[in-house]
Amino acid sequence: MFRANKHSVAALLLLVACAMYGQYNSNFMNHSYTGRSVSTSLDFEAGSTGMSSKMVDKLVFGGYISKELKDESSKNLRGVNYFGIALNYNMGAFIKGGKNYDFLISAGNQEILNARYTKDVFNLMFYGNQMYKGQTANLSNCNINALRFQEVKFGAMLKNIDSVGKIGVSVSFLKGEQLFYINTLKNSGLYTSPDGGELVFNSDFSMALSDTSNKRLTGFNGVGASADIYFETSYKSHVGKRSVLIVNANNIGFIHWLNNSVQYSSDSTLRFSGYQINNINDLKDSAISRINRDSLLHNLAHARKENFNVNIPTNLIIINRIFFGAQQRYCFSFGFRHIFNANYVPYVFIEPELKWKQLTFNLHTGYGGYVRLNVGASMMWNGKGWFVKLGSNSLQGYILPTTAYGQGLFFSVAKKLK
Repeated sequence: MFRANKHSVAALLLLVACAMYGQYNSNFMNHSYTGRSVSTSLDFEAGSTGMSSKMVDKLVFGGYISKELKDESSKNLRGVNYFGIALNYNMGAFIKGGKNYDFLISAGNQEILNARYTKDVFNLMFYGNQMYKGQTANLSNCNINALRFQEVKFGAMLKNIDSVGKIGVSVSFLKGEQLFYINTLKNSGLYTSPDGGELVFNSDFSMALSDTSNKRLTGFNGVGASADIYFETSYKSHVGKRSVLIVNANNIGFIHWLNNSVQYSSDSTLRFSGYQINNINDLKDSAISRINRDSLLHNLAHARKENFNVNIPTNLIIINRIFFGAQQRYCFSFGFRHIFNANYVPYVFIEPELKWKQLTFNLHTGYGGYVRLNVGASMMWNGKGWFVKLGSNSLQGYILPTTAYGQGLFFSVAKKLK
């Protein structure tokens, strides 16, 4: 049995370090439906190629992780695995600017956690090092990126560009709250002697932390800026009644973390002998109590307090929508998504859509990102005075929590303005 809680999650992050839309987060994409409006939205998405939904829930929210649950996740592991969580919520408004443009103002919060890790990192964390006697566990080229920041956004949507197009542009002012970043390089590894009595840790990593004494929503640990760019145009095609091309890029920017932030770097070797580590829980034993975060970082890494810049994850979406049938009731979309600076695998998807009166039903299937396969659905109601959208692009983690991972939820509600 392995019990996960806040301390064990922190230990997992430490071990990796020392041992080694809507769903698209865009204010512009709903403008075609809402026009001038006041709105609020919540977006949550999570996925993993190497852990089941139920196992990640235990890690994040606490609980026992049984051997059966670990084994289920272990079956899906590859040499390199990916994991990501994003939570965004905001309130905003499109207000009247002129005949052919609307102003945008919004405020929101973004929380992002993503990782790239090897199969050996997973095994060391949950099974211990016995399987690696006489071998070196590969801890190289792993990465954890966690940050939380708030933003205030100002922009405009320009309409009727060449009579059929729209262009949206915005600039955000960012307040950095928390940062935790680790990157292990090619020489990182953990060797266990054949008798289990000696460990040799080759450290080759860099790490950055924001001010750890100021972890509150009001904490002002960094300042930055970002931009969003949106483009939409209709065009004639040989298939369907008409087609619409949408290109959206958001979070193009950085955060400058202030002087109380700390950077670590290490390229050295440590030897531990006279005891054996079989499981991360052994780190609680008094015999090896000296293996803790402070002593390891002190012995391994060069630490320096300084300010530095970090690029935030940048989201790129390209969608082509093709409309069919009388009153264009049917639509088929296919698209591409990538998140830069986020351990993300390029993502492709298709979305068939049916409109019935004021309701629109949508199905979603995609491959890539933080999962191998996503399956989702959504519903949109576009009334005279209100707009509501609810759905998920990742339902498989809710339906098969022990064998699949991928969960998501997006919700938007808007009151239309004249």
